[in-house]
Amino acid sequence: MVLRAIGKIRQEVTFIKDVYGVMQVLKELQPDSPVTIVDEIEASVDRCGDKDAFVFEAQKLSYREFDARANRIAHWALEQGFAPGDTVALMLENCPDYPAVWFGLAKVGVVTALINTNLQGDGLRHCISIVESKAVISGGQQAGYVAALYPANDRTIAVWDFDGRSGADFEAALTGLPETRPSGERRAHLTGADGALFIYTSGTTGLPKAARITHTRLRGMARYARILGKVDAQDRIYNTLPMYHSTGGGMGTAGPLIYGATIILRRKLSVSAFWDDAVEHGATKFVYIGELCRYLLNSPQHPRERAHKVIAGFGNGMRGEVWQPFVERFGVPNMYEFYGSTEGNVALVNLSGKVGAIGRLPPWLGAKMGIAFVKFDVADEKPMRGADGFCIKADIDEPGEALGKIGTSGTTAFEGYHDKNATAAKILSDVFEKGDRWFRTGDLMRRDKEGYVYFVDRIGDTFRWKGENVATNDVSDAVSKFPGVQLANAYGVEVPGADGRAGMVAVTVDDSFRIEGLANHLKASLPSYAVPLFLRIQLEAETTGTMKLLKLTLVKEGFDLAKVSDPIWFLEPGKPDYVMLGKEQMDRIHSKGYRL
Repeated sequence: MVLRAIGKIRQEVTFIKDVYGVMQVLKELQPDSPVTIVDEIEASVDRCGDKDAFVFEAQKLSYREFDARANRIAHWALEQGFAPGDTVALMLENCPDYPAVWFGLAKVGVVTALINTNLQGDGLRHCISIVESKAVISGGQQAGYVAALYPANDRTIAVWDFDGRSGADFEAALTGLPETRPSGERRAHLTGADGALFIYTSGTTGLPKAARITHTRLRGMARYARILGKVDAQDRIYNTLPMYHSTGGGMGTAGPLIYGATIILRRKLSVSAFWDDAVEHGATKFVYIGELCRYLLNSPQHPRERAHKVIAGFGNGMRGEVWQPFVERFGVPNMYEFYGSTEGNVALVNLSGKVGAIGRLPPWLGAKMGIAFVKFDVADEKPMRGADGFCIKADIDEPGEALGKIGTSGTTAFEGYHDKNATAAKILSDVFEKGDRWFRTGDLMRRDKEGYVYFVDRIGDTFRWKGENVATNDVSDAVSKFPGVQLANAYGVEVPGADGRAGMVAVTVDDSFRIEGLANHLKASLPSYAVPLFLRIQLEAETTGTMKLLKLTLVKEGFDLAKVSDPIWFLEPGKPDYVMLGKEQMDRIHSKGYRL
């Protein structure tokens, strides 16, 4: 008993020291600071010189060479007449030139809009125009997407192509330009509050929104490489994530750069090449997001999957049922999980490595950091308020929406989106007192009695059925644990004559999957109201470029056999197993008075 108490005290002391360390790392991030992300990366260049900054395909690029490349891009921007505060869009696959572009433009105060490489058509045009881009820099297939929007005979915006095939030849334009740094006076007036980048929300529903990333915010993203991944100059960081995303481009690129690490970069994730790359290039850590670890876990055994020197992964979105099996199979001893959004002011870090948690936030720390969890009405999709008009704090282990109090410091500020209406929609006022303003994360979380925080669901993903709230994340986790299921994406669908939405889950499976037994497994794992009634088997899951599962189309198609070519199975109430959905079942579901 005494030993247990001593252990608990030591654990708390360690936690307090860790929290203090995080605050020390972040304390200098103030909006009025004259230090920019450029200053920090240039300081790394001066320290590291000929050390490898990037290993990419057959190429190695030193810190000095990376800086020289960025300097040419800065001088190109000056030649174009771009002024500080102007925006240039960048649409390019991962390569060392990607950060060289935004680093170079930032040297002369120009803001870079990082465009999702999967976009085409109206979505792409929206992202370029919404931030009033003066030009677009692109290459490869993406340059073709851009050129299709702005044909050469009617070009309303300058299109630059690294290859010179779909726009003005960017590589040729850089040839002969100085490799020396432009005068620091070009950005001498900038502070931490000025814009460095635009990073877009993933667009899982509707058109993407452009989140304004200031120099202070980007410096903060970079610091999470140290806070979370404990990255230092000795590390070799394997990064397969898209660099237009805040994890891959901020924490996974800007972070290693300011700490003098080497980045082993790949154009995009290749599950079959992951461990080969890690072994051959001596990776010590890797950065992850979303389902990357699940993809690796679902892959066939690789002869080198335990021959690596990787001691840690750091990122976000690791589900609890993947975490421990991943560690055990691949021999990666440490997985460091965090929670945060591109635009938000709520950040949580799991410093202890507790499986499944996204961070720890005892009440005393929540008050200090300005983070709160409030009761949420799933039906009305808004926080609940008491008789006094103020929001009600969620109880221990009760899901509630996470809110972040909006302040003026670098960690509490909410910079918002380029679209003022979109910004206003994320702010909740009069939460606990008149006039206070809080950022709405749009995420439901629960906190246990020890302060560990667990992600529950995205608002809008949680739905009501049989008068109860169903968290799609819980359903997906339960389905994923059934043999043969590789990926599960749960959602709610409307049923004629029924209140709320019935559970449905789209899955990808391997050859070992058998539908028999799934119903019993789910009935034993979930409350009766949460057991999905419909199962859709897909050959391949649809995801965003940042590996987030898409649901909007799935919800719209529902279980309508006229719209869905995938096999759909149905668990009729009172029946023991799922059966293939056919005309007979569809007729009963649509029958007047038939109750699910």
